[in-house]
Amino acid sequence: MSNIKLEAPFTAFRGKICKHSKIIFAQRGDTQYTSQICNPRTKPFSEAEVARQTKFKQAVSNANAALADSTQKAAYETAFKAQNKYKTLRGFVIAKEYEKLA
Repeated sequence: MSNIKLEAPFTAFRGKICKHSKIIFAQRGDTQYTSQICNPRTKPFSEAEVARQTKFKQAVSNANAALADSTQKAAYETAFKAQNKYKTLRGFVIAKEYEKLA
């Protein structure tokens, strides 16, 4: 059996190769990920999906405002330390703000 060493002609890039490509390359830290879009979306978003996206955008903007305020940030930090579900303070605050919108 022969030994083959494959070398890529490039070191790193991201995004699509061309507008016709369905293969996407991305670099996260030191790891390069390759994925392929098999079934791209062809129909527009439904009303429920748009409402969900709008609600999430509002929760993120509320979370950013809460993290900018020192008193709210301190309250969220104490609540974050008391839980084990979320790994980041930002994710925790976004989840709590999303719950408030429900």
